[in-house]
Amino acid sequence: MDASNSGNATPLQRVVTVFGSNDPREGEAAYETAFAVGHKLAELGCAIANGGYGGTMEASARGAKAGGGTTIGVTCRIWKSKPNRYIDRIIETNAFSERLERLIALGVAGYVVLPGATGTLTELATVWEMMCKRMLPRRPLVCVGAFWQPLIDMMAAARPEAADVAARIEDADELERFFTKAVCM
Repeated sequence: MDASNSGNATPLQRVVTVFGSNDPREGEAAYETAFAVGHKLAELGCAIANGGYGGTMEASARGAKAGGGTTIGVTCRIWKSKPNRYIDRIIETNAFSERLERLIALGVAGYVVLPGATGTLTELATVWEMMCKRMLPRRPLVCVGAFWQPLIDMMAAARPEAADVAARIEDADELERFFTKAVCM
C-alpha cells in the first residue's frame, strides 16, 4: 500500500536505496555522515529510498531534502514507529522480508550501506548475494566508512570473485565515482 505525504518521485528520477541504523542521533558522527550521503545523492539527481524511520534513515532523508531531492520510506506494520518527517512517499509493508524486497527493488540506481547492526548486515548480504548469483543486475553497492571493511576482506578471502561487487568509500564526497547525473536521471 502506498501512501503519499507531500509528493512522489518524478518518473524520470532513479532511486538509490540507502541502508543504515535506527540508532544514531543528530550530532553523532554516523548521523552527520548519513546526512552528507543523502545530500550528495540529491545533488547528483538521485531520489533516495530507505527504511523511513529514525537514525541514519532520518539523516539520509533529511540530507536529501536539504539537497533538493525526493525521498521514499519503506516502513513495516510490525513496528509501531512513525516514519520520519523527511519522507515524501511512504510505502507500507506487512513483513520484514517484504520491506527488504521493496527496498532492493527500488534501488534501480544502486545501494549505499551505512554502518549498522544485524538488520543492515542482512540488507547488505542479501543485495551482495543476489548480485553474485546474478539474481539482481550489477549496480553500485557502496559501503561507507571503515565499519564494513573486515566483512569485505572476509568475503574477498572466501570468494575472490565476489570481492569487486561491494566497494568501500570513506565519505559522501566519493559517491560521485559511482553515482552520476547520468545514472540518477
